[in-house]
Amino acid sequence: MDSTALVLALGNLVLCATLFFFDYGSPRDGATVAWSLGRQFQAGAWLLLALGGSGVFPEALALPAGYALLFGGVAWEAGAFWEAAGRPRWRRPTMAALAIAIGLFLACYRVDENGLRAVAASLILGVFYLSAALALARGWRDASMLRRFLSVSGALLALVVAARGVLVLAMPQGWGWLSNGLLRECYIFALYGLMLLYAFGKLLLGREKLQQDLARLQVVDPVTDVPNRRGFFNLLAPWMSLARRPGQATALVTLDLDQFKRVNDGYGHLAGDAVLRHVAEVCKRQLRDSDQLGRLVGGAFAILLPRTGLEEASLVAERMRAAIEGSPCKTERALIAMTASFGVTTIRPDDSTVTLFQRADAALQEAKRNGRNRVEQAALVTTLEEA
Repeated sequence: MDSTALVLALGNLVLCATLFFFDYGSPRDGATVAWSLGRQFQAGAWLLLALGGSGVFPEALALPAGYALLFGGVAWEAGAFWEAAGRPRWRRPTMAALAIAIGLFLACYRVDENGLRAVAASLILGVFYLSAALALARGWRDASMLRRFLSVSGALLALVVAARGVLVLAMPQGWGWLSNGLLRECYIFALYGLMLLYAFGKLLLGREKLQQDLARLQVVDPVTDVPNRRGFFNLLAPWMSLARRPGQATALVTLDLDQFKRVNDGYGHLAGDAVLRHVAEVCKRQLRDSDQLGRLVGGAFAILLPRTGLEEASLVAERMRAAIEGSPCKTERALIAMTASFGVTTIRPDDSTVTLFQRADAALQEAKRNGRNRVEQAALVTTLEEA
């Protein structure tokens, strides 16, 4: 066990150093800090076990202290995965489980009948490693293939670690070809595998999240958390195609906050961002789940209303107009009242995005010319221009 413990100690130390230089200088989230701390505990534990097994350190002190530190390190690593999975309150139950686990191991260590301490260590480590696998499996339906692979592989290896304790307890002399020596080799292989699997998994999951965040920024407005111009046009595209087929109309509403520039100039851009978020929330409360709100630029938004005619869309726009007017935005500096002007149209079979938005914007500009804080339909604008 001396060489095995030493290799595991050095492996964990190298992984901690790699992670330290990987994100050196960047802010660390709680899950990363907990994971790094757990790995440091494990490195110290394996080093202590190696020194105790070689006689450098008193075994009577090294083994219980080393295993207690090892259980804490694996439990903390599992807790880091739970925090990354959206469960930040893992510390209290983990500390309770850890106290029980250490007490159980120390009791078995004092008895040490039929290798009970080895059995207890295998079972405890297997349970904590399995907890990490369950954390990775949380949200399985929406999880990436990488997360699913880590969860399944981690669970299998954790079961191998725990199985050694169960089989040794049930069959002290082994069973046929399944000897204690083979169980020990499988146990060591599983520990190596878990060390590498969760280490590289942590790094790859961090990179995967970064890629997802970058991809999301391309289609989502960071201020209002609704689709940006590119994201909204992506959502609009299939409805443009469906408009060429006979069926119920789909409406487009454009809105522009009246004199929004005065908010930025008078109260600052932070207040302006607060107003934009407030308006987005007010509008979303007036929409169905199938409707889509997007921010185009500045104080301009667009709303896609699937299977909605011109008159129904105008009623929706009127509700949003009244809600915006009746819901001032509370900021740190002032209570800011806002109004908005709306243009409403429906998608025509021969429309492109250019002609569609030209028609909606023409109605919006008509609402501005007629005194702002109004809803205008594109059909009415066309009639006025032809007259």
